[in-house]
Amino acid sequence: MKNITINRITRNLFLGLFVLVLTASFTSCSKKVTFQTSTIVPAARGDVKITKDENKNYLIVIKIENLAEVSRLDSSKKAYVVWMETEESMVKNIGQIKSDSNFLSSKLKATFETVSPVKPTKIFITAERDPQVQYPDSEIILTTNRL
Repeated sequence: MKNITINRITRNLFLGLFVLVLTASFTSCSKKVTFQTSTIVPAARGDVKITKDENKNYLIVIKIENLAEVSRLDSSKKAYVVWMETEESMVKNIGQIKSDSNFLSSKLKATFETVSPVKPTKIFITAERDPQVQYPDSEIILTTNRL
């Protein structure tokens, strides 16, 4: 009887440890960071989720709510541009983000998704005249802390 109880305890401990290691391995591959409150669009709220995929690339997913239409910020601005900073302090334009207002929702929502072979250390968004611009404007709309 004592042997059966010890075997059950050992099995349960092993199973618990296995589940803990498995959970830790999944959560260590993904990181979710909230954007800091914007001084330009204070109502905007959002986050960035970065996941390393099986090809060792970084999947970057951005979700934002209450992002004003870019033309409301400045009539000369045409697009929100997403930038990625790397460990080497390189800043790269990784795409354009559009805000949509759905007739079923009163909130302006924006989503963005891309893949990068380089690990991002910071993500930020600017309003630009041209979405193809190679260097960001000095006015940052949303930014994360270091990732």
